Amino acid sequence: MRRRRFLTLAAGLMAFPAFAGAPTRWSGIALGAEATLVLSAPEAVARPALAAALAEIREMERLFSLHDPASLLSRLNAEGRLDEAPTPFRDLLARVDALHRLTGGLFDPTVQPVWEALARGETAPGITQVGWSRVRLDGGSVRLGARQKLTLNGIAQGYATDRVVAVLRAHGLSDAFVDIGEQAALGAPRRLGVEDPAQGLVGTITLRDGAVATSSPAATPLGRTGHILHPARPGAAPFWATVTVEAEDATLADGLSTALCHADLALARRLRSAPGLRQILLVSAEGDLRTL
Repeated sequence: MRRRRFLTLAAGLMAFPAFAGAPTRWSGIALGAEATLVLSAPEAVARPALAAALAEIREMERLFSLHDPASLLSRLNAEGRLDEAPTPFRDLLARVDALHRLTGGLFDPTVQPVWEALARGETAPGITQVGWSRVRLDGGSVRLGARQKLTLNGIAQGYATDRVVAVLRAHGLSDAFVDIGEQAALGAPRRLGVEDPAQGLVGTITLRDGAVATSSPAATPLGRTGHILHPARPGAAPFWATVTVEAEDATLADGLSTALCHADLALARRLRSAPGLRQILLVSAEGDLRTL
């Protein structure tokens, strides 16, 4: 599956002034996407921090991966309920609930059955399963409505990014770059290029001690539409070809960049005032860039 994220480090603009040696780098796959960690610290600090960060990534995959049939999310989708969900699972669903309310329902992970129907080639799948209001969160238990399934692909990478950042901070890192589908920077500023699938490079962001996420519906075609679905009108064309959100944390950036693809300009302007949000970049189908 192609990645839906279009943020790249601008060549030659990744600096690590806090440490004169070569940074410790890791590249691999996390939650179905290419991932990179770059840690600027002496090896005695960087190596155990990297090991702990990779362990955290694997734990996030164990919880949230749709690619792993044994993950906790896959189990929830198969059984319709989950008792005694671990704290990170409950925390992320609480963030989902907050984003659902903040976006007026545009962020809704119960679109997964519709996504699966479109992937099978069905042209007009029903949306009777869609509706976050039918998901019940009661203490440690999670219960889905009849025939419901969740996808957390629009927020789990951001949540995993935040968890890894917390691990690195706990190990004393003050200069690092984390890319798990979403990007976060500690310490030195990083210049990131924002790309649209059709238009190419459309802008840049200088990121420092924060996070950024980009969503482009056309990055993964799904039937006649892109893979980011409107929960009430799954065949509807998105308002924006690409949305980039910079925020204090990657969970917020990830979720909002997903939801804003189907938000009109008035809603995008209202959401700009959300706590922790720094800026929004909207790219139209014609390639015009608007910054809020």
